[in-house]
Amino acid sequence: MMSAASSVPPPQDQPACARTAALAALSENDPAIKAATVRALYAAVLAGGASCPTDLELDEPAGLPGRPARPELVDPRQLKRRSMQSPEGRAALLHALAHIEFNAINLALDAVWRFARMPAAFYTDWLKVAAEEAYHYSLLAARLAEYGHAYGDFPAHDGLWDMCERTRGDVLARMALVPRTLEARGLDASPPIRARLQQAGDHASAEILDVILRDEIGHVLIGNHWFRHLCAASGLDPHPTYTRLADQYHAPKLRGPFNFEARRDAGFDEAELAALAGLDARQPAAPVANG
Repeated sequence: MMSAASSVPPPQDQPACARTAALAALSENDPAIKAATVRALYAAVLAGGASCPTDLELDEPAGLPGRPARPELVDPRQLKRRSMQSPEGRAALLHALAHIEFNAINLALDAVWRFARMPAAFYTDWLKVAAEEAYHYSLLAARLAEYGHAYGDFPAHDGLWDMCERTRGDVLARMALVPRTLEARGLDASPPIRARLQQAGDHASAEILDVILRDEIGHVLIGNHWFRHLCAASGLDPHPTYTRLADQYHAPKLRGPFNFEARRDAGFDEAELAALAGLDARQPAAPVANG
């Protein structure tokens, strides 16, 4: 297999390897540099300046993912819920959202470099996701700065990357449980968070949530597409397969209220939505934690 660190730059008449570059970006510790690098990489792929060789297998370097020394990562139960009526509370919420988006960059990059022998469109899709997550992170970091804070100022948890680690050897499980489960929860959480920000008078932050929700629908749609593609390639029924994988990898239990319109737009079928409607009727809403 090939190491990202030892790869030789291609001749000038050949495009760079976007999958190797994705691994290098994943290893980057500085969030601002990572975000800018990812957006430039996706632009290069669109312009033909970088390609995604499908058969390339890369050695995993130590220390993934690259991330700064802060924020402090704690158990989710240690994260405090704060009132949106105070600037500090709104800053903590923006920090939690920035942390989610930073992790989402890493999740998308990991899919690009890790899983060989997927169709070329798989890599382009997840580079697009990474670039859009980088844009979201940049919007939130800038807004957080207007509150006098920076990414790293508040504690956070590592739940998103933990699922990435669990599914590192199974692309089907990754598609089932990261975009279709963890990211889809964001579709449900965005409207009430936006409403809280709007009610607190923070219209600028609420507008950022509009951008994020719009793009996240597309990200979950990409996850649904590749999950079903992989199921079809293996002759698997997507519905029981999802249930099996959620149990096998100890995915978080789905809890309402659910954003059915966004989930429908993101590619969930009517049988899945009906099952969620049954859960919605039986379960209390889950609280939104900061981080």
